[in-house]
Amino acid sequence: MDTTAPLPRQRARVLLALALAGSTTLAGLSGPASAARPDLVTVVVSGAGGVAEAVRAAGGTVLDALPLVGGVIAHLPRGARLGPALRVVPDRPMSVAGTTAPSGPASTVRATLGLGAPAGEGSGQTIAVVDTGVADVPDLAGRLTHVDVTQDGTGDGYGHGTFVAGLVAGDGSSSGGEYAGVAPGASVLDVRVAHDDGSSSLVLVLKGLQAVAAHPEVDVLNLSLSSGSPLPWQLDPLTQALDALWRRGVTVVVPAGNDGDRGAGSISSPGVDPTLITVGGLDEHGTAARGDDTIAPWSSQGPAPQGVDKPDLAAPGAHLVSLRAPGSVVDVAHPTSEVGTDYFVGSGTSFSTAVTSGSVAALLARRPQLRPDRVKALLTGTAYDAPALATGGLDLRAALTANARGDDGRGGDQGNDRGERAPGSRKAWQAFVDALIAGDHAAAASSWADLGPAARNWAASSWAALTPEARNWAASSWAAGTGWTDDGIDWAARNWAARNWAARNWADSDWSARNWSARNWAARNWSDGTWTARNWSARNWSSDDWSARNWSARNWSASTWSAYWG
Repeated sequence: MDTTAPLPRQRARVLLALALAGSTTLAGLSGPASAARPDLVTVVVSGAGGVAEAVRAAGGTVLDALPLVGGVIAHLPRGARLGPALRVVPDRPMSVAGTTAPSGPASTVRATLGLGAPAGEGSGQTIAVVDTGVADVPDLAGRLTHVDVTQDGTGDGYGHGTFVAGLVAGDGSSSGGEYAGVAPGASVLDVRVAHDDGSSSLVLVLKGLQAVAAHPEVDVLNLSLSSGSPLPWQLDPLTQALDALWRRGVTVVVPAGNDGDRGAGSISSPGVDPTLITVGGLDEHGTAARGDDTIAPWSSQGPAPQGVDKPDLAAPGAHLVSLRAPGSVVDVAHPTSEVGTDYFVGSGTSFSTAVTSGSVAALLARRPQLRPDRVKALLTGTAYDAPALATGGLDLRAALTANARGDDGRGGDQGNDRGERAPGSRKAWQAFVDALIAGDHAAAASSWADLGPAARNWAASSWAALTPEARNWAASSWAAGTGWTDDGIDWAARNWAARNWAARNWADSDWSARNWSARNWAARNWSDGTWTARNWSARNWSSDDWSARNWSARNWSASTWSAYWG
């Protein structure tokens, strides 16, 4: 059935956002939600303030406010120029990415996670499923709330969101509990961001995330969609919105993607964001025994752009059985995938993501005081190893039974945003900071490499935000947890991050056509074996909608970036 997209690494480059400091020209930009008038384009504008006024001054129209990213959705005239403090990103298609998975034995997902029969896991938690919609089916009865930003009405004309919601929180009532989801006691906020043919866009998804922000009861957000954005996560309004929700206490889970055939470095946005939980796909080969588990060949591999260590973990994603949306595009197109009258079989990292989101809800039901960083540390720290696994497999039982201190159950510290110690040795961190303060960039780079993946990812999370408030938080939190000086941390965040990782991390090898090529949107992602191109509507992926001329190479050309990378 469905799979999703790739993932990312290190946040020491937070000031990358400054790469667009300079007026942005909109010549040639367009997107799937472009205005009816050919002289207008639909964009997301964000910046330091006065965004709406700047849009109007340029002859544009503000369509919606996006407080999550400090911006607006707008129509702007082609060729309009905005000030140097504003960032303009055109609307673009977003998708549920599919894969062709060979037939095989059905997943033993709950047993693989260490769970028994459904026991109301996730009770009291609310999971936002931002997707194609969720059908009103018996396994979700009484626990489903609908929000629609498409203006098409509620329901799931495509069939993807219903399948995801079943893995997250279905109670298995139509199968005597056999096909229950991971958190059958949780509630689902269905945020529909796609039309009946499955088509969606950046603007629709951002509106959906803004709707999630209006529901403070949401504890977990499942986004089994992919944008494939070529923008670095520091600049992409999608990842910025997801980071904002994370900082508000919502644990965000996203897929690694289904481009495993491309090999290493195939993870894409929003999975590239170092803060979020990015999930790869496991094939259990029909058994609950973990020793034979493998990473599914279609699951995207890390590292993500900028060297971010992704995925964070892997979860069952092959041959999963979950809820069908009767009469939906997927249901009609694949009748042989039906299981009984109420269920369906599917594969992909979209569904590994859903399994993980349900696990987060189950964990939070047991330990509601956990913040997103601690949730991530627990899940990754208790993941199990298997001979063929490149990353740990999700072990929910281990996470649920880890000691009450909230660590990984093995006595190790994990850093988070509560002022706790960073992972890694104090000596290694001190060497890193000493090198930064001394201005010894070579020594800083060497020390950075010596810190190890856990420490680098912690630093990435700590330096994630681009706002002055977040930088101040990073300095005070780091200093409080380690005794280091504010001056050293501030120097690191402001002066070292952007300049010294510039050429190496944004060289052609890391920012090449493979990250923004037609291969990322190829028909192989919509092959007939599961989700076909015709079901997702070829017009959404045509050269007319996503061509170089529409994204306009000159707007993201070397001239735009080179000034900032020296």
